[in-house]
Amino acid sequence: MRRRILVIGAGFAGLWGALAAMRLIDLHGADVEVAVVAPEPALTLRPRLYEAEAATMSAPLEELFRATGIGFVQGVVEAIRTADGEIDVVDAAGTRFSLAYDRLVLAAGSRAVRPDIPGLAAHAFSIDRLDEAAAFEAHLHGLVASPATPGRGSVVVVGGGFTGIEIAAELPARLRAILGAEAPVRVVIVEQAGEIGPDLGAGPRPVIREALAELGVECRLGVRVAAIDAHGAVTSTGERIAARSVLWTAGQQATALTQQIPGARDRLGRLHVDRELRVPTAPQVFAAGDAACAATDEAGHHAMMSCQHALRLGRSAGNNAAADLLGIAALPYSQPRYVTCLDLGPWGAVLTEGWDRKVRLAGPEAKAIKRQINRVVIAPPRADRREALAAADPADTSGGA
Repeated sequence: MRRRILVIGAGFAGLWGALAAMRLIDLHGADVEVAVVAPEPALTLRPRLYEAEAATMSAPLEELFRATGIGFVQGVVEAIRTADGEIDVVDAAGTRFSLAYDRLVLAAGSRAVRPDIPGLAAHAFSIDRLDEAAAFEAHLHGLVASPATPGRGSVVVVGGGFTGIEIAAELPARLRAILGAEAPVRVVIVEQAGEIGPDLGAGPRPVIREALAELGVECRLGVRVAAIDAHGAVTSTGERIAARSVLWTAGQQATALTQQIPGARDRLGRLHVDRELRVPTAPQVFAAGDAACAATDEAGHHAMMSCQHALRLGRSAGNNAAADLLGIAALPYSQPRYVTCLDLGPWGAVLTEGWDRKVRLAGPEAKAIKRQINRVVIAPPRADRREALAAADPADTSGGA
């Protein structure tokens, strides 16, 4: 029977994992099948869902898969049975079936954490998924037809992390473009930590504060949202913020599929993996992207839930799954270079380098780099076999991706 590598997920880690596995198989002339299992043959450009026209932030992958010989199985994975070397899948019609694998790459990403806060499920929006971001944008445009009541042009952004800051910085200009230049507009970030961007460190914080202040974005720090309804939110201090729009951006958790694989997990649900990205207690399984808790260097740093790390994690996991199956040397994952580029809307952006996040650029110059990242760096390769497989080489560190 033909040997098979299955990749769960068509996000950044899944796409590049499949390409990297196929690249190594191609180089060695092996007869091994590589197939991606995902709900759609498309790459959601998730880092761009804070931008306008969110519904367009998706890249079709059918031609790329055909050009590179990667199979695609459309469906949702319901179970991973490591003892049997099989996964259980359900397709859009509700039909259930099983697929066997010789090696598995789990790259099914992460999801937003939605705690049991009164009114959150019924009244809060999200930009965690493509359809959710599109629904939020449609809601904003729909405000034009609604009465000009208090809070019509107000948005409460819950969470002052990377995503919350980026969407909050975008919203004042976007709301004015929708509602009119003279319409009352208000954007309020509510962050339970005592500082904006708690995970971004102190380095870029003065720039973030300056940009948000100039954009007119308010911050409520050291408080949390206690309740949400159709007309706004109430914070833990008892303050009521009138708003027709509440956007939830707080917290991420690894795909629930990590719970079906025996092994240790971190507080985000990510599987602990070795330097080859193998799950030690399930040796036929490799994890990548937001599903993996992986050391990036010898200094104790671990990959973040970010596109930057997902790209390299995917290449390494796919390569090593194929190498293990072919009986050749693996290439340990390493990604010591770390940068952040945070979009700050019309104000610009801020670029930092290193885990201490020293600011290297801020304003329009950093914004140009952010546009390059969003429009070029994270885009999938062309449907050209040689070009696409060459780009999946995990040893190629050009661009720092």
